Amino acid sequence: MKPTADSIAASIKAAEGRGLPPIHKWDPKAVHDIDMRIARDGTWYHEGTPINRPELVRLFSTILRKEGDRYYLITPVEKAGIEVEDAPFVAVDVEAEGEGDAQRLTFLTNVGDRATAGPDNPIRMERDPETGEPAPYVLIRDALEALIDRKSFYRLIDMGETRNHEGEDWFGLMSGGSFFPVLPARELPQA
Repeated sequence: MKPTADSIAASIKAAEGRGLPPIHKWDPKAVHDIDMRIARDGTWYHEGTPINRPELVRLFSTILRKEGDRYYLITPVEKAGIEVEDAPFVAVDVEAEGEGDAQRLTFLTNVGDRATAGPDNPIRMERDPETGEPAPYVLIRDALEALIDRKSFYRLIDMGETRNHEGEDWFGLMSGGSFFPVLPARELPQA
């Protein structure tokens, strides 16, 4: 039987406990694709219709796993392939604590996850090859990233600093004892 959003939700509810489900331990034999998609803006769709229940989106997000370039919703009995347009999550806010090397940047996602950038949760920057527009990401958990939204990215830019990185000056961000390069200093606009 092909999984549906309802059958997956029922399986999650049955396996629910405290914290995130142990999806790393699950190896279901039933593998199918379902018509579910996560848009670049973080909206989840099922059969072309937005899922407007935040608690259901949160529930699905707890069983999301990335394997290679594919994304799956995993339950103890089934594995359903879904489409993800960019990153599965969007970082909708960032909080900064401390300064300099002691600074910690904690991100909040659209599904309620929190992650503090550092060695285990790096920030990375991509650029649109056509427009050159920056696309910043932070690793949230288990190979699942969040696209950092524009307002949070602008706030991060205000917190940035220039440091030597691999023999070159880079503008970037400190968090959790790590420096994350954003842009070579030579590309910064001159005042």
